[in-house]
Amino acid sequence: MARFRIETRIAAPIELCFDLARDIDFHTGSLESTGERAVAGRTTGLIGLGESVTWEARHLGVRQQLTAEVTVFDRPTYFRDVMTAGAFRSFAHDHRFEVCDGNTIMIDDVEFQSPFGPLGKMVDFLFMTGYLRRLLEARSIVLKQEAEGRAQKENAP
Repeated sequence: MARFRIETRIAAPIELCFDLARDIDFHTGSLESTGERAVAGRTTGLIGLGESVTWEARHLGVRQQLTAEVTVFDRPTYFRDVMTAGAFRSFAHDHRFEVCDGNTIMIDDVEFQSPFGPLGKMVDFLFMTGYLRRLLEARSIVLKQEAEGRAQKENAP
């Protein structure tokens, strides 16, 4: 099982950060370079407990689909989505949010496993972990920029 963590400090309220992280429309815009779009399940708005979304995108030159279901939900501090169909043997993404010194710390914990046994483990180690980390780091930067921009507008005189 491959794992990684990304921590992002955001100068915005925890509720705003939490809702952006589960916003289907924002997600689509934040990953436009992959052509990612929601094609089934919840396809717009805020996803919640027990709901699923099927994403279609081009990754590594291949168009593929991944269906994820929100299995745990505790607004505004935590939600977990788990792959129920897709190219991975398993994939789970824990989204945690904490308040620290007036900021929000967004923590993404990802664990996944590619198919194909030992070959898949080697692919995860040599390539897939870095690819997924870079993809989610880029998304975290976009979320940070959006949340901080909205927070500034709300606090403007």
